[in-house]
Amino acid sequence: MSTLLGPSGLEISSTPGQPAATSGGDVVDTTTQTFMKDVVEASREVPVLVDFWAPWCGPCKQLAPILEKAVKAFKGAVKLVKMNIDEHPEIAGQLGIRSIPAVIAFRNGQPMDGFVGAQTEGQIRTFLERIAGPATDGVAELMEEAAAALEAGQFEQATMLYSEVLQRDPENAPAIAGLGMVSVMSGDIEAAKDLFSQIPDEMRSDPAIESLGKAIGLADQAAALGGTADLQAKVDADPNDHQARLDLAVALAGKGDKAAAVAALIEILRRDREWNEGAARKELMDFFEAWGPKDPATVAGRRKMASILFA
Repeated sequence: MSTLLGPSGLEISSTPGQPAATSGGDVVDTTTQTFMKDVVEASREVPVLVDFWAPWCGPCKQLAPILEKAVKAFKGAVKLVKMNIDEHPEIAGQLGIRSIPAVIAFRNGQPMDGFVGAQTEGQIRTFLERIAGPATDGVAELMEEAAAALEAGQFEQATMLYSEVLQRDPENAPAIAGLGMVSVMSGDIEAAKDLFSQIPDEMRSDPAIESLGKAIGLADQAAALGGTADLQAKVDADPNDHQARLDLAVALAGKGDKAAAVAALIEILRRDREWNEGAARKELMDFFEAWGPKDPATVAGRRKMASILFA
């Protein structure tokens, strides 16, 4: 017998000479007897995910195909091992697993990360990238190109790239959100709303989809305010008309002029950071949520806001 003592007192036993579980590429079904070879030893070469499941578990059945698809996109950079806890409860018991589906990642022979419960494909992909690096199916590169095209206002190019991602990965939530953002930024709010209405409920909690929803709301708010010329005239006539300046910021954001929108709100903070119970700061936070944390306007805006609020 050989054993592994993990950081939480995990003790896994295996019997030498026991045949390995039948493998299907990057997905393997394991047993208590083959766990050492399929997981512990294999994780010294690549990260190994162990999917603890049971035949009676509905969420397990929902998670399985999504998890397998995501793992296969990593082209061997991560391995998936499935363990039926009804037939093989010992390992799950040693790991303290009390709820399924539960996925535990092993690396270098030790459990190192995991999650419990159903997840979206986007969330699983983020988890896999955290433990194994970016996928090698070209999707990450396409997403970077699409985001750059969108930021540059090259809407046809962005649409083509996001569509290419969805051909390879139809449930890629950030790509779906990207297509919606193309419509928002090109001024076709109704198309964005139509796309958003078709997104399944299970995807709505994905950060990219949430950002799209906020961007659509912001665009609606901007449309209700009309053009920017009248609002700019009000601000020029009275620089302390903070409501007009805030409305101008929203209208500018609706047109895609993020830098000018941030500048308008920063000016309100400079003049009176507490005006209307901190309305300018709250609006900035709404902008940042709609644009996403990596958007250059978000990064610059947060830095400028902090320089005023914490000066």
